[in-house]
This record gives sequence, C-alpha cells and structure tokens, in this order.
Amino acid sequence: MGFILSKKAKRTIESAVVDKNVFIASISAWEIALLASKKRLLLSMEVADWIKKSEMLPFVNFIPVDNSIAVKSVNLSPPFHSDPADRIIIATAISLGASLITKDERILEYPHVKTIW
Repeated sequence: MGFILSKKAKRTIESAVVDKNVFIASISAWEIALLASKKRLLLSMEVADWIKKSEMLPFVNFIPVDNSIAVKSVNLSPPFHSDPADRIIIATAISLGASLITKDERILEYPHVKTIW
C-alpha cells in the first residue's frame, strides 16, 4: 500500500524542509505505530526506531499535545467527526497557524483549517 503526494503537497514539504519548518503532531506517531501494528503500514525498521530517526532530522519538529491543543480539539467548530486523532491534528495545525497536508477527505472538507493536497 502506498500513495503519491500531490505536486502541491510535495512542493510545500520541500520548501518546509529547506526552512526547517516541518511540523508533525505527535499524535501522528501513535497513528503510525497503530497502522504498522495492523500491517496497514510497512516500514523498513521498527516503528520506535523510525520515529527516533525522524525526530533527529533537523527540519522535523514534533508538536506534543499540550493543554491548549487538547482543549481546542474538543471545541472545534462544527461540523467535524469525532475521531480524536484527527481532531488533535487539526487543533495542532490551527494552534500553529499552519496549513495541514492531508489526503483525508473529511479533513479536506473541514472549512476551519487550511489544507493542502
């Protein structure tokens, strides 16, 4: 299973790498671990090692769930579904004033966060 980034998403990521501004919600580490455990995501190494190597990249910044993000994820403007990980990812992007790169249709349709695909 795999996917190809859109040209716009790829350009945005490449620019963010140069600027050392790739932000990743820490809840995404949980999602990666979950997908790998269910064999829906295949990595070339153990999940913990993959995440550790990702953390060491100079352009990657993992953003932990702080109290503000946690509360914001509960109080997102409707309409949005109840998936907690998606809500935390959106709340993180909104808190940072950042655009969210995603292929997820439910997130792309949510009008209260800037998205790129």
